[in-house]
Amino acid sequence: MRLNGWMRIPALAVAALVLTLALQGCFKEPAGGDSAISRDGLSPVIVARGDDTSNREIARFERVYMTYAENPRDSRPLKHFRDAVARVRAAYVYPVADDRLIDAAIAGLVAELGDASQAPGDRLVAAALNAMTADLDPHSDYLDAEEMRDLAVVTTGEFGGMGIQVTMEEGKIKVIAPIEGTPADRAGLRAGDLITHVDGRDITGMSLSQAIHAMRGEPGSRVRLSVERPGRDAFEVTITRAIITVDPVRWATHGQVGYLRIIAFNERTADRVGDAMAAMQDELDGRMRGLVMDLRSNPGGLFDQSYKVTDSFLDSGMIVAIRGRDASRAQVYRARHGDLAQGLPIVVLVDGGSASASEIVASALQENGRAMVMGTPSFGKGSVQMVIMLPDGGGLKLTTALYYSPSGHAIQARGVLPDVMLTGMDDIYENHRESAIPGALPAAASDDRRLQARIDVATCPAVDDDRQLGCALGVLDAGSLDHFLSSSRPASAG
Repeated sequence: MRLNGWMRIPALAVAALVLTLALQGCFKEPAGGDSAISRDGLSPVIVARGDDTSNREIARFERVYMTYAENPRDSRPLKHFRDAVARVRAAYVYPVADDRLIDAAIAGLVAELGDASQAPGDRLVAAALNAMTADLDPHSDYLDAEEMRDLAVVTTGEFGGMGIQVTMEEGKIKVIAPIEGTPADRAGLRAGDLITHVDGRDITGMSLSQAIHAMRGEPGSRVRLSVERPGRDAFEVTITRAIITVDPVRWATHGQVGYLRIIAFNERTADRVGDAMAAMQDELDGRMRGLVMDLRSNPGGLFDQSYKVTDSFLDSGMIVAIRGRDASRAQVYRARHGDLAQGLPIVVLVDGGSASASEIVASALQENGRAMVMGTPSFGKGSVQMVIMLPDGGGLKLTTALYYSPSGHAIQARGVLPDVMLTGMDDIYENHRESAIPGALPAAASDDRRLQARIDVATCPAVDDDRQLGCALGVLDAGSLDHFLSSSRPASAG
């Protein structure tokens, strides 16, 4: 099998850290939606005046702040805090009690003081907002002005980093997945690893954005990470930072079946998918018989790209709905005519590292009857983060809504359940999915029963040492799942 669109990546300088502030479902609205949210992903939020309870709680924070701020007469940090709280109250996906917000903010302020009797006001407010947003869910965060600039860089697909997607778990940085082919991947970082120190500096207790900033550096510089991994002693790994340019798509052909590997959803993904499909059809002289779409270990990315990719393989039907606090104002995204695969059968491969935008694509193709999903349950990151700019600089990355599949199932903490479960291999994502993250928004009740069969990968041929791919190709070559099951006699139907 010849693999295309991949060898260019190692030739590029790659390395430091993927800023997941942008890569995990940040919203950029595509054409075709039923809403009018701004296309740059920045939400205009109407902020109402606080009620008496809110005002009392804000006053409680202000009393603590005035006690410990070096210059309590400087009103700017407190104004910044009030603006942020107002936006959380107006935009967060669920109503949050005012005392909960302020309790978390005060705890963050006090922790920032440490043994000092006073500290700069802007530093105290930043710590308070970091703690307040961290208490909401693992994907909400406060961003200072520099972190807002970093955020804009990542979505283009070119940035300094190591190539890992991370989240926060109990004060530690947890690796969700390394991006394929990057220095973090080559250094052996794995899902579930906990990063505790950067160049000897303890980063436990930092906010997610602060820890990410600590890991960034000049291209060509080296960073030493201290890592904890279940089942072995703590260890260190040294990685050279560089500029990462993520080519999000690669392709290959196997017989008369196309193989489309989507690594991430950045601003180039939909265009590259179109290029890859055209190249495969050309290589096969228009005789393609089926397609494997590989979304394994794809951490997600831009919403508009997931919509465009899905739309590329559907002639009609709903792709996804987004519902925030007001369920009556759901945004529904539907497919327009045009299927790049021209009705050919599609198998979508997923695993526990398939998150966010990947799950939108997989669930839409599955529930519209356009593709068979094969693998293991996906990650379950079904929440939408909106970046909200604050008037005095900085911003909030807030969870403002949840994704719902065409059949109405919430993806959050549930993920996409495969039609065909693959068994007999190590699941490196076991216990590392969204539902296992402390503070994650819970899954909604569901009676979805999609499982058609279980296949032991040992019964499938290895294609480039990949038996899961061998299973997908085997089903397409056989013409149907039933024919494959009867001919290979894998594990029984479920």
